[in-house]
Amino acid sequence: MPVPSIDAGLLERGGVRLAISGPRATITLDRPDVLNAQTPATWQALRHIGEQLDPDVRVVVVRGSGRAFSAGLDRRMFTGEPVDGEPGGLGAILSLPAAEADARIASYQAGFTWLRDPARVTIAAVQGHAIGAGFQLALACDFRVLAEDAQFCMAETGLGLVPDLGGTLPLVRLVGYSRAAEMCVTSRRVSAEESLRIGLANSVVPADGLDGAVDELVAAVLKPMAGAVSETLSLILAAAETPTAEAQLALERAAQLRRLQSFAALSAQS
Repeated sequence: MPVPSIDAGLLERGGVRLAISGPRATITLDRPDVLNAQTPATWQALRHIGEQLDPDVRVVVVRGSGRAFSAGLDRRMFTGEPVDGEPGGLGAILSLPAAEADARIASYQAGFTWLRDPARVTIAAVQGHAIGAGFQLALACDFRVLAEDAQFCMAETGLGLVPDLGGTLPLVRLVGYSRAAEMCVTSRRVSAEESLRIGLANSVVPADGLDGAVDELVAAVLKPMAGAVSETLSLILAAAETPTAEAQLALERAAQLRRLQSFAALSAQS
């Protein structure tokens, strides 16, 4: 279903496809010839989708076309070749004043951070490689459903860089400091089986069952009322940072009162 507010040209430049079906949106990284490697145009397209999606979209599925989820950064980003019509790749950032360089990286991060907004549930459907930026894109989602051939790898440190697309916080929350540090510093590959065991994956299925498993999960998260889901996600996100149990209890009380008020408003309309 076409979305009038979405810039189709921007999505095409970023190698991204968007499909809307009722309350579900499916974002597909669509550069299978380079294993869905990402460029700044990819992040711009992702950010644009997040800014323009209709509030009625309750679930977003992120996936890759072909045999990989995403192999991370396009190699041209490291060589100085023109990327998305701009010269210099990553090195071009160094030519900017400090504030502009910071803003440039922040704009890249914005393509990922909206996926953690509790206003909607986000699901990464991962097959094959999810490396570097690909891993961080999967980490930005609420749930990760993996095919048996999936492999995660935080490759940035091995390239002399750091993970800077928002992946470090969810990784630590999922697997703990020590394991997250080991994965990032060694850049080792993590199999689907290990991902399930340590909490990176919600489920692992045969490759030919990935679509069906994602469809089942989408159906399950659409059953509860939208407000109940978003309030619950907000509470779970807050739990990791709320300083005391009493503070979390207060957040729960406030959220429940908002839900009861919503029920009362619905009853008054009927």
